[in-house]
Amino acid sequence: MLRTRLNEALKEAMRSKNQRAVSTVRLILAALKDRDIAARGRGVTDGIDETEIMAMLQTMIKQRQESIRLYEQGGRCELAEQEREEIVVIETFLPKQLTEAEAGQAITDLIAEIGAASVKDMGRTMAELRARYAGRMDFAKAGVLVKQKLAGG
Repeated sequence: MLRTRLNEALKEAMRSKNQRAVSTVRLILAALKDRDIAARGRGVTDGIDETEIMAMLQTMIKQRQESIRLYEQGGRCELAEQEREEIVVIETFLPKQLTEAEAGQAITDLIAEIGAASVKDMGRTMAELRARYAGRMDFAKAGVLVKQKLAGG
């Protein structure tokens, strides 16, 4: 479904002559094709799944956020703005992100549900979070929260 949305978005961006959206969606589709080709080596012949696509999109956003930081340090505000515009386009393909409070509550609920008791359960907890909240949660921040909660902090 996400693949279809990406292809439709490219057509729509081309019709509306939105150059930023056209170039960004083309970048997404190129990265997706690269991942599909790499997955063939693992025996996945029909392309990567939705979860992996969402993870790829989140990675693309993180890369652009880092670029923005570097561009602003270098005084290249026009390039930073271009990266921000690309982030807006990429975010349209991701589900709504959980707020920090919602993520904290989800983590607390999950820890109670699966009976995680110590830092030894961190891997199992993070795996379940990824399965349930793919594309909706920043797992770098979630990892810190999980570790704090499991350590009793």
